[in-house]
Amino acid sequence: MVIGALIGAYQEDDSGGLRALLPLAGRTLIEYQVRCASAAGAAPIVVIVERVPQALQDAFERLRLDGIGVFPVSDVNEAVSRFEAGSSIILIGDGIVPRVEVVADLAQEAEPAVATVADDERHENFERIDAESRWAGVAVVDARLLGSTAAMLGDWDVQSTLLRRTIQDGARRARVAREDEPLFVETADDLAGFQRHLIHTSRGDRTDWASRFLLPPVEDFATEQLMETSVRPPWLIWAAVALTVGGAVCFSRGWLGAGLVLLVLSTPLDLIATRLAKLRLKPLPPRMWGRLALWPAAAIALLAIGLWQTRHGTGWGSLVAAAAACAFAEAARAEKAGMPPGGDLWLLSRRNAIFLAIPFALAGAWTTFLLAILLYAALSFFIVQRVRHSSSS
Repeated sequence: MVIGALIGAYQEDDSGGLRALLPLAGRTLIEYQVRCASAAGAAPIVVIVERVPQALQDAFERLRLDGIGVFPVSDVNEAVSRFEAGSSIILIGDGIVPRVEVVADLAQEAEPAVATVADDERHENFERIDAESRWAGVAVVDARLLGSTAAMLGDWDVQSTLLRRTIQDGARRARVAREDEPLFVETADDLAGFQRHLIHTSRGDRTDWASRFLLPPVEDFATEQLMETSVRPPWLIWAAVALTVGGAVCFSRGWLGAGLVLLVLSTPLDLIATRLAKLRLKPLPPRMWGRLALWPAAAIALLAIGLWQTRHGTGWGSLVAAAAACAFAEAARAEKAGMPPGGDLWLLSRRNAIFLAIPFALAGAWTTFLLAILLYAALSFFIVQRVRHSSSS
């Protein structure tokens, strides 16, 4: 089904600025609304706005740089011309902060539908529909109805008029669950709680002990600092790859401490990138090249340690230990798909191996580290095998 989006951005907040420009997770409310519509598959995305101040223009430019086309219009008839005949339109109200899941679910409706909340004191700022319900700020309407509404509008509010006509045409009413209810905001303070929620939920699952117990403070701080910048998540992934490769080069030259520092610096970057992508409602693909390159880059770094130790006093056993550890680690990684959720917390991972190296590096016992990592990788592999065979039997 072809579906577009129509978003209002003309109401002012208490300070005289546009509600659409209220700050949210390092960006603006309008950017969040547009990203919600884009995540639901909407295109084109049209924003009704009386004027386009520089801050709003900057927001549109950031969206375009992320590959999301936005078309600001000041005339309803121009908005009508942007949509294909027979298409559906996601309608998002001015000052509404919807859950992305609600927008995505409503976009799957085959017929016009209106999201609603209860008519009670908690929702007194939402537009009333009848004695029992109010509009939750999100609806799916017919493009044909937008065209006929534009012809009769005059000075009426386009969103309210379109909503009323959609309801009169018998659109289905979908009551939003309490935990998924949207916000109606008029000030930046109204968004504070939702912003904390977004930052908290962006954290996601942590599948190794290093990311669960050691990295959260660094990761949280960096995420909050970077979410207001123009840094793109893929840049952080490639920065992690570059640091890992740089660490391997250092190891090959005998700069073992410097190499380990570079590896430690790389450990939170992919986690921060994932969180930034979630905050911007554009998750990173699981098989992007940068992510796929992290594991082999770490293996090269481990082999570089083994090669250096082989050449400087401990013999070929160091290189064999490093190579065997890489083989066991790759085998365990390939088999971990069958592990239960959280079952791989203590198993070998790239981050776990890097932090495990720190005490050995401080003691100058790099050969011992190679033997320890070999044992760790082998145990992880056999544990994964045992769990998988136990589950299958």
